[in-house]
Amino acid sequence: MVHDHVNGDETIAEPDDAMTMLTADHRQVHALFQQYADTPDPYLKQIIAEHVFAELALHALLEETIFYPAVAELADTEGQQLVDDALQDHQQIRELIMDLQDIADDAAFEVGFHELRDHVEQHIEEEESAMFPKAAQALGAHLEEITALMQERKAEILAS
Repeated sequence: MVHDHVNGDETIAEPDDAMTMLTADHRQVHALFQQYADTPDPYLKQIIAEHVFAELALHALLEETIFYPAVAELADTEGQQLVDDALQDHQQIRELIMDLQDIADDAAFEVGFHELRDHVEQHIEEEESAMFPKAAQALGAHLEEITALMQERKAEILAS
């Protein structure tokens, strides 16, 4: 099953390379954060926030179960350090989301959601500028296999 991301009016088919696939997820989350910022309606904001949480959970799962282990196994010490740092980022992001899910006050939620966005944007920047180039080198011949595993896993999760 191919999952299509809807971005404005155009539909983008699932990318065929692990880093492109993860980057597409990053763009999707970025677009959702922007929608949240542009929406005055508190009810819609809540729906968008839940969508952000779900996207981040799926993305983190794919990275933590398939992508990061492959990079950690095949990369040099610097690559392994990048994976460790990324896993710490994911943990911080998970904690922020759990905190946000306990906040009933709109103003407090807004502040926390902004903090989440900052963390996520910084994580994306580090991943795309440092880890992805390193991963492209390290994964080499294994990239196709890793990409296939990620696409399969994502389809399974979305189907469940």
